[in-house]
Amino acid sequence: CDEVALADGGEGTLDVLGGPNRESVVTGPLGKPVKAQWRFQGDTAVIEMARASGLSIVGDAQHNDAVAASTTGTGELIDKALDLGARRIIVCLGGSATTDGGLGAIRAIRSPARLKAVDFLIACDVTTQFVDAAVVFGPQKGATASQVRLLTGRLERLIQMYRENYGVDVSKIEGAGAAGGLAGGLVALGGKLIPGFEMVADEANLHDRVAQADLVITGEGQIDHTSYDGKVVGGVIDTAHHFNKSVAAIVGSIDFELVTDDALIRPNPLLAISDIYGREKAMNEPLWCIEHATLELLRNYVVN
Repeated sequence: CDEVALADGGEGTLDVLGGPNRESVVTGPLGKPVKAQWRFQGDTAVIEMARASGLSIVGDAQHNDAVAASTTGTGELIDKALDLGARRIIVCLGGSATTDGGLGAIRAIRSPARLKAVDFLIACDVTTQFVDAAVVFGPQKGATASQVRLLTGRLERLIQMYRENYGVDVSKIEGAGAAGGLAGGLVALGGKLIPGFEMVADEANLHDRVAQADLVITGEGQIDHTSYDGKVVGGVIDTAHHFNKSVAAIVGSIDFELVTDDALIRPNPLLAISDIYGREKAMNEPLWCIEHATLELLRNYVVN
């Protein structure tokens, strides 16, 4: 059995890529100092923006100030990585409290020109346009309808600012709206957007490991229409199919209203522990349910 830890480039990616080995005090999303863990090894830095500018830091959307929230802390971590001589910087997006278009991060990097000599990678799993960041994600971060309009106006002005200052039109870049537009801001500084799952899969040598497998098992909390939009479960299933491998998925539940037929058919079998053991048991004893569903799956695989 070969276990492979994976992520889609958002929260949890740092742990998959070796885990944090540094901790720095930076400016949190609402201005208070926070201790942010990150990784620096060899000449590579891995920064998970959620650890410096994430919604989890303020608690939840209700306790967030969607208009004031800033990515300053993420920029401070990038600046620290540059000070240490990083030649490769990976910034993992997702879980942000912010919709500042990356302006806070840009202002926190004391000499952005240093990034020109760095392999600067921005890992994300969404395709949202820069100007749509507030409309799509603002409400999740506590923004009211009027605040969404205000934030959208800010993003529109930043498009012009980035075009004038850096010669980059972030309005035309798919995915620039990730993490409240942080993706676009970092691209303006020379960053390269990359699919988060593919980056993690490469680091984990997933293709070679799947090629050697007889059966591939993956899963997620709920399978729905987003499961093949840069998510881990879709990426694993696609990789398994590429190598003509049998692939199964064990999930918490299936949203039949949001799921597509394709998502139901492609993993075979697709097991939902809430259907097998009941929602209450699946919620209270998920590990037990997953273990027993996996054992039953393997028994059937061996028999067949």
